[in-house]
Amino acid sequence: MQAIETNRLILRNFAAADAPGLLEYSANPRVNCFLQDSISTLEEAALEVQKKGSEDSHIAVCLKESDHIIGELFCLKQEPDTYSIGWNFNAKFEGVGYATESAEALLKYLFIQEEARRLYAYVEDDNFRSQKLCEKLGMRKEGCFMEFISFTNYADGTPKYENTFQYALLKKEWVKNGLN
Repeated sequence: MQAIETNRLILRNFAAADAPGLLEYSANPRVNCFLQDSISTLEEAALEVQKKGSEDSHIAVCLKESDHIIGELFCLKQEPDTYSIGWNFNAKFEGVGYATESAEALLKYLFIQEEARRLYAYVEDDNFRSQKLCEKLGMRKEGCFMEFISFTNYADGTPKYENTFQYALLKKEWVKNGLN
């Protein structure tokens, strides 16, 4: 993928130098859906960066001034013109609009460059920050899947099923609402 620049950020493929930053936000996932991506060593982070760097579906979000990674976006193509999107950010960089700025750039890239027709995101019912971000992006809540998926277990070992919202946005809605 060709790098995308916003006012304060660079969205680009992962690079070897991103391993320490990836470790910083992936060592202790704050959202259950990222538990399977938890890494605990710099070596694991280096392997993950190498894997993510070889594909365009995971995008490093970096500060423009330093190229320091602060999070990532993902966009998984569902044939022929639909993408599942999402994000994971370092908590140290929350509250200043980086997630919104980077996600808006991703939407523009997918709708214009990749000619996406529809984008959707799954968000757990207790992940209020991601729900708010979806709404800022103009996505509408399409429904709630009750006990949709399990990422973790209760203390007794039984699966903890998550209620999950699906948000979506069509290109024609994005254009009509002037979000481009």
